[in-house]
Amino acid sequence: MEKVLDSCNCQEDSRERRFCGFRRWRYLRWRGRVWRVIWLSGLSLFFFTLLQVVLGIWFLPTYTPLMLQRSVEQMCRGDRALRYECRRVSLEDISPNMINAVVAAEDGLFPYHRGFDVKQMKIAYRGNKSGRKFRGGSTISQQTAKNVFLPHTRAMWRKGIEAWYTVLIERLWGKERIMEAYLNVIEFGDGIYGVEAASQHYFGHSAAKLSVTEAAQLAVTLPSPLKRNPAHQTPFYRRQVQAVKGRMARGRVNLHPTEKQIRRHADSQEGIIDFLIWYLKKK
Repeated sequence: MEKVLDSCNCQEDSRERRFCGFRRWRYLRWRGRVWRVIWLSGLSLFFFTLLQVVLGIWFLPTYTPLMLQRSVEQMCRGDRALRYECRRVSLEDISPNMINAVVAAEDGLFPYHRGFDVKQMKIAYRGNKSGRKFRGGSTISQQTAKNVFLPHTRAMWRKGIEAWYTVLIERLWGKERIMEAYLNVIEFGDGIYGVEAASQHYFGHSAAKLSVTEAAQLAVTLPSPLKRNPAHQTPFYRRQVQAVKGRMARGRVNLHPTEKQIRRHADSQEGIIDFLIWYLKKK
């Protein structure tokens, strides 16, 4: 009889332990409830973003937040046609000229940094504070994180989440996957996403056949894809294309540099923590 009672008590104790967390919530003060919501939300966000990046090793989203944002803008404005052109291809089916062009135009240290070009970020910050227009300090890794996972907005919270995604894709994807994702989702015009769709739209052939000049033209379009167009080139646009072609002539980009090459470039690079310390001092 005593054994039966002991087993019943054990079952009741296990049930109590199972639901004690729910009962405790009723007795928590408001500060305890707020703190619990904060850390549970943070933990959920951590695992959600980690799952997104892990799945991105094999799969890219067919419709990104930016694409949804652009579609809504097109529907709300009568002067913009509703367009969605996006064709996914592997990195092997993209001309090396295109890889050289985007590195030359957007991020010369892409093969060597760990996601952030702190020196360029400082230059961009100083330029923006002085009111002058400077090329953005975002690397290809940061742009990939932004275009794959986030909508376009100038809010500071987006910059913070973008930095977190950048760290994750640098650690889990590697340079080849980042470049492949970047060239497949980046915006090349209103409703035109990815280098394959852009190549077909502007030049009438696949991305594998892009020439040096065509690749440079597409790369120059990237900073302002809704305004710049390879089909309507201004004198400034043509000068930019020539500048990119000049940088491309230095040689083919190697996405698998040696440890010695990485260390040589890393020695002169600051980390993101260095930038945060510098930024807080400026504030």
